[in-house]
Amino acid sequence: MGVAYSVGEVDHLYTFFVQWSPEINTKDKKKACRPRYIVGEKNNNRYLVLENDKVDAINKLLIKHDTPAANNWQIITVHDSKRRQSVCSSEGSEVGESDDDLLPVLCDHSHLLDDQHLERIAVHMPARTKGYPWQLAYSTVVHGTSLKTLYRNMAGLDNPVMLVIKDMQNKVFGAFSTEPFRVSDSCYGTGETFLYSFSPDFKAYRWSGENSYFVRGHLESLQIGGGAGGFGLWLDADLNHGASFSCPTFHNQPLSTQQDFVVQDLEVWTLQN
Repeated sequence: MGVAYSVGEVDHLYTFFVQWSPEINTKDKKKACRPRYIVGEKNNNRYLVLENDKVDAINKLLIKHDTPAANNWQIITVHDSKRRQSVCSSEGSEVGESDDDLLPVLCDHSHLLDDQHLERIAVHMPARTKGYPWQLAYSTVVHGTSLKTLYRNMAGLDNPVMLVIKDMQNKVFGAFSTEPFRVSDSCYGTGETFLYSFSPDFKAYRWSGENSYFVRGHLESLQIGGGAGGFGLWLDADLNHGASFSCPTFHNQPLSTQQDFVVQDLEVWTLQN
């Protein structure tokens, strides 16, 4: 079995694959794209899960170049992973037919998210986050309404977070951030950050590439996406009022039915590893 590694180290293994055998990740000499993989975990051990036709090639590659990764990771197929997936779920639970079916497993009760919400969001989350449980880091129901408390609860974390908002019109929307929310003099985050909305139908707004105004935290506000005078999502210091405008970062539509909205409930979930 593999040894325990942080989620980020999967990217180092991916870089090795591309460096030593780019043909595995390319097709018709087009630009390389990231292979479909997920990280599985059981009994504190982790393993990389790839599509069936990639496993033999990757195993031979690791052995050929005598890389330490060959000793530290177990490469298995998606089919084999079905019998191992048990994070925060009962041993008798069924596993879906693909890695897209591995929903974010919430280890705490959510007042805002159900399985239908999670099914839609999961498709757009980075592959490296799949198969891991999510823990409630902040909730207005539990912790009150304070941006300072939200930042305080994020202190010391180094994992992606998922923001979920329900406004007074009962519309659910939010953002996935690759970094926890914090006060900063500059913007932070990566191109995996995205906005989403269930108003009226689900839609995710991914990075457009026009700028890198992903997330910026102030004591008096939290901003996600920006440029051209508007924020993709903005929240005030009391987490009571918010706003959502179209912005160049995500080319999004306003996430709520109203550009200025009042928050009914808000939750922030963090990846647990």
